Amino acid sequence: MAMLTLGILGSGSGSNMQAILDAIQSGKLHARIALVLSDNPDGYILERAKNHGIPAELIDCSPHKTKFAEEIQKETADKLKRAGVDLVCLAGFMRLVKNPLLDAFPARILNIHPSLLPAFPGIEAWKQAIAAGASETGVTVHVVDSGMDTGPMIVQKSVPIDPSDTPQSLHERIQIVEHQLYPEAITTYAQRLEL
Repeated sequence: MAMLTLGILGSGSGSNMQAILDAIQSGKLHARIALVLSDNPDGYILERAKNHGIPAELIDCSPHKTKFAEEIQKETADKLKRAGVDLVCLAGFMRLVKNPLLDAFPARILNIHPSLLPAFPGIEAWKQAIAAGASETGVTVHVVDSGMDTGPMIVQKSVPIDPSDTPQSLHERIQIVEHQLYPEAITTYAQRLEL
């Protein structure tokens, strides 16, 4: 399998980007991260990327708080294409990806979500799971389509919910699973696509 070239989109601390990078550095994931993009100027993901010598840029979505405007998605797609990206990985990216970004990378954008989809789509899924009284939740890696957390699943892993769990304790356990599962799912999916 050839070396995969990844582009990462994130909005927060970048812990999943770090997990992907750690898997690359340990030899578990045969890839390189060509570009990290964030819609949050304060997202630590940008700093984290720069600390590792990875090109990192801000996606300027202002003045929109949540909207990912079409022209900005086109610019994002162009940047990823120029960087030679094979596969785009959303790592805590909080905007809904649509066209033209989906068109630029058909079935080549992955997302990780902190629940066993289709249960608890959207934000703060671990809080949704506790509020619903669920006995388990988990992690899903899926292909991104135009819906919210609706694309074809690649892999899922469950995380039991302890009666004593707080949203924070559950989220921490989910993140441990995310950090193991995402690099594995990237490898599995890349082999399926013969990238």
